[in-house]
Amino acid sequence: MALNGDTSCIAAARRFAADFLTRARTDQGVAVSAHAVGLTQLVVSELVTNARKHAPGPALLELRIAGAAVEVTVQDSVRARPTVHTSDPQRVGRHGLEIVQAVTEDLSIHLGPTGKRVTAHVALADPSTRRNDSAAPPPDPR
Repeated sequence: MALNGDTSCIAAARRFAADFLTRARTDQGVAVSAHAVGLTQLVVSELVTNARKHAPGPALLELRIAGAAVEVTVQDSVRARPTVHTSDPQRVGRHGLEIVQAVTEDLSIHLGPTGKRVTAHVALADPSTRRNDSAAPPPDPR
């Protein structure tokens, strides 16, 4: 999805993400939890907001299913690594990447010759329904 214009494209990007995951569920049979849809929309919102506020010029949102996660990539035209600030509840604003890092399985930033790609992986399963292997009883030695 091309992210043209100003920050008005953020809502469209959130709808695009929800539609993408709905199509993955209905057309491809991918197990997508409601929790994953909400988190993906949050991550899209934060990454697109950063790109539109801090990177004049073209930007692009890409989504794809990658194993048990949805991969959210936002590419923009500024070749500078964004800063993930340390947690500070007194700070107003600049929490976007901090939030993304907290709710995703992985966050990576790749600088290229014409800008950067910020990629986050959101688990498709609801964490409350995922099996916790460390809580499973040990196997019976018999």
